[in-house]
Amino acid sequence: MNSAYHRRVAVPTVLSTAISPELADEAITLFTPLGSTEQHGPHLPLDTDTRIASAVATAAARELAAAAVGGRTALAPAIAYGASGEHQSFAGTISIGTEALRHLLVEYARSAAQWCRRIVFVNGHGGNIEATVSAVRLLRAEGRDIAWWPCAVEGGDAHAGHVETSLLLHISPDVVRREEALAGNSAPLRELMAPMRAGGVAAVSAIGVLGDPTTASSQDGARMFATMTRRCADAVHRWTPDADGRLV
Repeated sequence: MNSAYHRRVAVPTVLSTAISPELADEAITLFTPLGSTEQHGPHLPLDTDTRIASAVATAAARELAAAAVGGRTALAPAIAYGASGEHQSFAGTISIGTEALRHLLVEYARSAAQWCRRIVFVNGHGGNIEATVSAVRLLRAEGRDIAWWPCAVEGGDAHAGHVETSLLLHISPDVVRREEALAGNSAPLRELMAPMRAGGVAAVSAIGVLGDPTTASSQDGARMFATMTRRCADAVHRWTPDADGRLV
């Protein structure tokens, strides 16, 4: 086999453009973004969660590759459909549900684990957590080295508000329709959970926004993104999954 396939490089291998020999006989950590296709108010695209998860996974994998720690990193195409039933009242939402997502993640990881050392699911959508935890617990019980990490901002608003709008103003400013942004329901998420379980997001916000996107800025987005990327890279480098398989 050509030795060029085995030289250390300072960038992650991208699965969508890689060839098989580049991925053989290597201690690879595979970053797989998990997102969703769901409404994000009148100002953000349906793939907001997928964009954020993909950007964080890419940046974290690059950071580890550049540091040359923990073996090689590789980037998988995002899984862009998740459990988004709470948004089903809004046009454009496509949800595959918790059970289907769980089965998808299990079979995905069983296959990928045949050639990579580790897999980390970088999750950008809160509705995916139940399926992700269940899948990762099973996979780890089977002896596979799988974990997950959430793209989260402590104390941030819940959906299509300041946090996600700021992140997209940093990551993909061209897709944000700032002139359409409207403040939504800014009540704490714990207060909204009961009515949301009964009637989805539409029961608490007619525009599908939980938070205030009108205060968003690219500067805040850059700061939050840098923090998420650093924390993700550090967590993957330490690789200490908790009982739910979440990297801590």
